[in-house]
Amino acid sequence: MQSITININNKKLADKVMWFLKHLKNDGLEIILKEDMDDLKLLKATRKEESIPFDEYLENGN
Repeated sequence: MQSITININNKKLADKVMWFLKHLKNDGLEIILKEDMDDLKLLKATRKEESIPFDEYLENGN
């Protein structure tokens, strides 16, 4: 799987790009927001552990 990061500072253009990308979902495109990806990476890092200290979670959450 390949990952592509697109940074768009213009809201109108971002809406157009998302509209286009959503049409490719049926072809197998998966859209994940960067913020969600960061959360998923943190979650993945804890999967091998039974639990994670709350302080450590807060340190890595930002």
